[in-house]
Amino acid sequence: MAVPNLAFRRLRGHRSPGEFAAAVRKAAREIGEQVACDARYVGRVEAGQIRCPNYAYERVFLHMFPGLTLQDLGFTARERVRGRAAAAARPPRPAALDGDMDGDIDEDEESDVRRRAFMTGGSATAAATSLGLTLGPGAAPPPRQVGEAEVMAVKEAVRRIRLLDDRHGAQRLYEQAAQPLRAAYALLDAGTSSRRSTVDRLHVGAGELAISVGWLAHDSGRFEDARSHYAEALATARVAGDAALEAHAFCNTSFLARDTGRHREAVRAAQAGQRAAARLGSARLLSLLSLREAGGWAGLGDRMGCEASLARAHGYFERGASEADPEWMTFFGEPELEALQAQCWAALGEWPRAARHAARAASLQNRRFTRNLALYRAELAIDLARSGAPDEAAAAAHQVLDLVGEVQSARIQSMLSGTARLLGPQRTARGVASFLDRHAATLHI
Repeated sequence: MAVPNLAFRRLRGHRSPGEFAAAVRKAAREIGEQVACDARYVGRVEAGQIRCPNYAYERVFLHMFPGLTLQDLGFTARERVRGRAAAAARPPRPAALDGDMDGDIDEDEESDVRRRAFMTGGSATAAATSLGLTLGPGAAPPPRQVGEAEVMAVKEAVRRIRLLDDRHGAQRLYEQAAQPLRAAYALLDAGTSSRRSTVDRLHVGAGELAISVGWLAHDSGRFEDARSHYAEALATARVAGDAALEAHAFCNTSFLARDTGRHREAVRAAQAGQRAAARLGSARLLSLLSLREAGGWAGLGDRMGCEASLARAHGYFERGASEADPEWMTFFGEPELEALQAQCWAALGEWPRAARHAARAASLQNRRFTRNLALYRAELAIDLARSGAPDEAAAAAHQVLDLVGEVQSARIQSMLSGTARLLGPQRTARGVASFLDRHAATLHI
């Protein structure tokens, strides 16, 4: 029988479980860790369901409470939890899901193992195996019971994809990420569960995974693949009756439509996303969807519609973050707000104004989000080039090239190529020739 962790509860103090979870995630970012702490996890710890946290959470907790040990935090020593006695007391689990777990260590420890294995040396296969579905060509998966482990495996695949995309961009990830997506949907088709809530959570997880894989296709220029994945996520959201997933799918659909010149569709998808998000309580989500709508209006050349949507986006943004904000929106802060405004003004042909917003986005961006930093600098470079500031454009473009080894994104490469074309006739301006030569060299790597 679980014994409540009263020490941990005391450390939470007057904060709500959601507020404490947010503090845990913030502490994790401070030390370069990635944990998906939420109010449910905090509740499980306080209820004594997690006798010992995984190694990532251990590092975060000890960072938050310097000088305390795991025992001071109310946890059982790891060496006491691991071992045959604890393992014998655990119900048997499907062999395909067993990792190197022992005892009552937090189930997220298994997710931590998956996270470190995902996409590194046959990692897509590892991710699919973690779902218990390594399938041969044309093979039908056997029926199996769907439970918490399967749901967590899908969620972990989503988190890992997002983390790697933040750091490295999409191009190297897309082909690998498609395999765990196929495995997740195969599991939905073949799995059974006596609990509707579990099946619904698996649907939502698979939908989020479809959006993540769709984004990798989107960012690497595979637009039809992205469109298909986003449509699949939207259908899944409606099967599960999940408004949050529906809003996310519409958000990405609007983004893709704008990028492919279907500006009216971008507006309508963003508006549909706002209708889905209206009952979720997240002002930041409504802000992002309003920015997507603004981008569509800008593409249509409708300045009035764009400005109205931008004003609405600012109003929502100023309400601040909340516990209702979706986990996938960690990228959306003031830098992204500035960058999306830059795109709007660029679409309306106001290059100097676009450059000012892009410069602010780049200056505010946390270095940890390498891909976005490169994207904002690429936006700045092309806006400056169109504004008639070739030397400043070349300087910004050089900064993008500094990150090319870390980031692979067709979007960023296309923007750099556009900057190079614009600067070609101005080779004598300061820094332009060296940028053009350096850019040309990267095309042959």
